[in-house]
Amino acid sequence: MGGEIGVKDPRVDAYIAKSADFAKPILKRLRAEVHAACPDVIEELKWNAPHFNYKGMFCMMAGFKKHCIFGFWKHTLVLGPNAGDDAWGQFGRMSSLDDLPSSAVMARCLKKAMQLNDDGVTVKRKPKAAAKPLRVPADLATALKKNAKAKAGFAALSPSHKREYVEWVTDAKGADTRARRLEQAIAWMAEGKSRNWKYEKVKTEK
Repeated sequence: MGGEIGVKDPRVDAYIAKSADFAKPILKRLRAEVHAACPDVIEELKWNAPHFNYKGMFCMMAGFKKHCIFGFWKHTLVLGPNAGDDAWGQFGRMSSLDDLPSSAVMARCLKKAMQLNDDGVTVKRKPKAAAKPLRVPADLATALKKNAKAKAGFAALSPSHKREYVEWVTDAKGADTRARRLEQAIAWMAEGKSRNWKYEKVKTEK
């Protein structure tokens, strides 16, 4: 089969470890199925969810509060036009291992997706809607104004890294958690670090 040797991303391990208890076995099983069918697959964390690459975009999975989903990048070519326009969740909402397709079905779909990438088949995508302007919350904006280094560090970040910080702060469940995240975010930005700098460092050192 040639190509690159399969690579597991430690950020995917962390993603699974932080997932809900019901989701852990589902995500582990999906991950194992992908690697079994495609030993050359390369993992990454993209759009805050585990993605698998094989000669380009291949498939992805995600865990939520009550269900998990799995999808193919070229889903309409793998599963047919009835798969819909959404590249996520072609196997429905999975809340237990019983909801997963059989290993034979998964292997067949994965092999077909691999063949599409081997053959260089492309899929026309709908034009992306313009990204919504990033809205920095008032408490983060105030904290940045008070710390020149953090303000400069935030300004130097890519749009996606800025959004990661904003979402991390605003997704906090309580005031205390939000305050701790805000303090940590300011400290990291003052050092010129992105929100996921620890994982990026591990990946670079591999």
